[in-house]
Amino acid sequence: MNKIAFIAKNIYMNKYFLIKNPDLFQGENYLNSGKNYFEGWYFKNTNNEKGISFIPGININNKEQKAFIQIITNDSSYFVNYNIGDFKFNFTPFYIKIKNNFFSKSRIHIDINDDSQKLNIFGDIQYSNLKNITTNAFAPNIMGPFSYIPFMECNHAILSMSNKTNGEININNKKINFIDNSGYIEKDWGVSFPKSYIWCQGNNFSNQNASFMFSIADIPFKLLNFRGIICVLIVDDIEFRFTTYNNVNLLEYDINNEFMNITLKKGDLYLNLNSNFDKGLKLSAPVKGKMEKDIFESISATINVTLKRKNDIIFSDKSQNCGLEAVFR
Repeated sequence: MNKIAFIAKNIYMNKYFLIKNPDLFQGENYLNSGKNYFEGWYFKNTNNEKGISFIPGININNKEQKAFIQIITNDSSYFVNYNIGDFKFNFTPFYIKIKNNFFSKSRIHIDINDDSQKLNIFGDIQYSNLKNITTNAFAPNIMGPFSYIPFMECNHAILSMSNKTNGEININNKKINFIDNSGYIEKDWGVSFPKSYIWCQGNNFSNQNASFMFSIADIPFKLLNFRGIICVLIVDDIEFRFTTYNNVNLLEYDINNEFMNITLKKGDLYLNLNSNFDKGLKLSAPVKGKMEKDIFESISATINVTLKRKNDIIFSDKSQNCGLEAVFR
């Protein structure tokens, strides 16, 4: 193999390796490119009453590079800025560090003291029994074949539909215990979040072997726009997937500032989601790599999920402590 072919093969293998392993830091080539970029991971932890999510990430806008950690609880949210030099990453095993904070698929360690926001938060949570979606060459993650398209403004990956949590977080001298409770991990990366979208996720059903996530978004695609849908429901280790690339139909889309009622159809399967919107707390989302768009998320929503095959109910349950965002441009 000549030198040019060897280099080309390594570039291809590196890209394919990252596509197959979306948990890894995807943006190494952007750190010195000057191009706009963001990448963020989402670690959600819930017990029977409360929850807390951590969103560590980086953003690049007009060569200005920053790292950050966002935190959201049932009643508060925070955005903590860091220097890009505080961001460290590792491929095998995967982990990222932002100053004294550590994030991986097996554990997180939090150590934040921000006097300007009167925020003191520390603690450790261990993760085990991670359950994820089925993947293959056609669908290396939830985006399916769209995972291979390099010009998508926003890429999304599910890293754990559900996992066990063990540990505790102390936030401003109040402890939140997560002993044998539920966790969820996902991530996004690219240039900008969609201008409008709905995202929801839950794994606190009465059936402890159930978890789901759903997102519908307006997706820019070169000169066109289309409505992209990704949705997964896992019940007793059986996966039901409803996505744009496996011919989902949107039968009902009834949504306003107070509630949503959505029905999807794929073949003879019907999936209905409905929920009232809780008052969300402010987070920041990227626009051309800059964290400047205000979005509002609740991590204490209740969502009803019903799955039918024709008229026969396969699953009907409600999840407490759900994550829910609705962004209307």
